[in-house]
Amino acid sequence: MGCDGGTIPKRHELVKGPRKVEKVDKVAELVARWFYCALSQEKLRRPIVACELGRLYNKDAIIEFLLDKSPDKTPMESASHIKSIKNVTELNLVDNPAWSGDKESIKGDKYDDLQCARFICPVVGLEMNGRHRFCFLRNCGCVFSERALKEIKSEVCHKCGVPFQEEDVIILNGNKEDVEILKKRMEARRLKSKLEKKSKKSKSAGAASQQETSADSPGPSKAKNGKDCVNSSSGENRQIVFTKSSENGNPSVPGKVNKASSTTTKRSIADSEDKSEAYKSIFTTHSSAKRSKEECSNWVTHTAYYF
Repeated sequence: MGCDGGTIPKRHELVKGPRKVEKVDKVAELVARWFYCALSQEKLRRPIVACELGRLYNKDAIIEFLLDKSPDKTPMESASHIKSIKNVTELNLVDNPAWSGDKESIKGDKYDDLQCARFICPVVGLEMNGRHRFCFLRNCGCVFSERALKEIKSEVCHKCGVPFQEEDVIILNGNKEDVEILKKRMEARRLKSKLEKKSKKSKSAGAASQQETSADSPGPSKAKNGKDCVNSSSGENRQIVFTKSSENGNPSVPGKVNKASSTTTKRSIADSEDKSEAYKSIFTTHSSAKRSKEECSNWVTHTAYYF
């Protein structure tokens, strides 16, 4: 019934122990994360974008993912935090002059060097193949190695000169700890933007309501002019109305006084005084003419009496 053919079973064949954990090939993992899109699993090709967690995508794949609104859409964990195109940043990458491309290895008769990357750091010259830590600036999208940012400390981008802060530096394809830190920063940034939008809306609504109330209520100049007209004497009121009607060329209606500044009222009063003096001079000349006529008539009567 078995074991009768001269076979000697070993212990591992008879006793089943715990299974060994399958180890993932590190080289294959690095190639998948740095050379292929995290959403479509296709080779990275320009334009290349990165999310706030440091994952690399093809821009075409992100646009197709955002435009797909069908109910049968499969949820993607790698892009579940991307809600709009504003949540990703287009990367400004520098080509590696030593990278010959995929044309030489089409036939399969040449060695395909997986360590040779397509892009490099523009400051230090390290290849972006996963062996070294790389990061990008969220403000401008320029990509540098972490060694370059540590050795050459600056608050301005080394490539384009855009100022940045420590929170704007996002590590590409970081470990779990890096992803947790970036996730907290992302949530805080989005909460801050929501609060700013709400404050802007409230300010705009308040400004619109103030404009409506100011348009409905009379201005301070109108109220002051009305009080001055009520407290002023009847003579002054008539004088102001007369001067305004003469200037505008229209008959004035009593009880209604137009808006005028202090300078215009002074000018109108001065003009009225000049006009009154002119009227006085005309009246005196008319009265003197009448007197001369009377004297002439009296002289004629006296001369006729003597003759």
